Amino acid sequence: MRIDLHTHSTASDGTDTPAQLVRNAAAEGLDVVALTDHDTVAGHPEAVAALPAGLTLVRGAELSCRLDGVSLHMLAYLFDPAEPELARERELVRDDRVPRAQAIVAKLAELGVPVTWEQVARIAGDGTVGRPHIAAAMVEAGAIETVSDAFTEQWIANDGRAHVGKHELDPFDALRLIKGAGGVAVFAHPLAAKRGHIVPESAIAELAEAGLDGVEADHADHEPATRDRLHALADDLGILATGSSDYHGSRKNIRLGELTTDPDVYAEIVARASGTPPVTG
Repeated sequence: MRIDLHTHSTASDGTDTPAQLVRNAAAEGLDVVALTDHDTVAGHPEAVAALPAGLTLVRGAELSCRLDGVSLHMLAYLFDPAEPELARERELVRDDRVPRAQAIVAKLAELGVPVTWEQVARIAGDGTVGRPHIAAAMVEAGAIETVSDAFTEQWIANDGRAHVGKHELDPFDALRLIKGAGGVAVFAHPLAAKRGHIVPESAIAELAEAGLDGVEADHADHEPATRDRLHALADDLGILATGSSDYHGSRKNIRLGELTTDPDVYAEIVARASGTPPVTG
């Protein structure tokens, strides 16, 4: 059984539509795939409608959080999307993304990068705008060669010259909201130091005490030793350890199902959820 619990579609910053994503997941031989777009559930209906026979869809979202000045992401699975408090917070984060992206574009213009807001909006389309759309516009403008080149201190990384902050949840509030909506919470790529500053392991322990269900241990941005450390930490804390591709389509050089979650861990996630069930085509 092959299970990938972290993917993105054009509803946020992926390049596959939700329908394309589930079809591609089936073509890659996955049995279960989670659609976890950034701060939105807009892609869920299309993914459900296009679900191939035999493929199970876990509906979720990746929530933007910040703890002690460090950005982090919380994967929320199988929550009730209509629960009003969590829905309101997702809307606040999404609404802040447009002015934030416009401010980043303005900073890039000051740095001599010929990118416009209209260009970024065209690339984002109907999706929730994010930094990968700005990075794609920078590639299009010839300022950099690849999307990854944008996520450096020179440009739009968290400590970069053109970085602008956005509204983010306190992760302890995010846990409360996810649980209140019947969902299951997993800390996404918690030790991915190549992305920027990370929280200490003591913070992960505090989150576990507050109800964190698991950590995403097997991730492309974790070195093998880091993955081993996270599996050991999960054992020590009595929480789950997942594995996922964090697939973004052509924006990242990783395939659907390149990293996967143990079936027993997936079964435990489903057992803990009470918000909305998985859907099988």
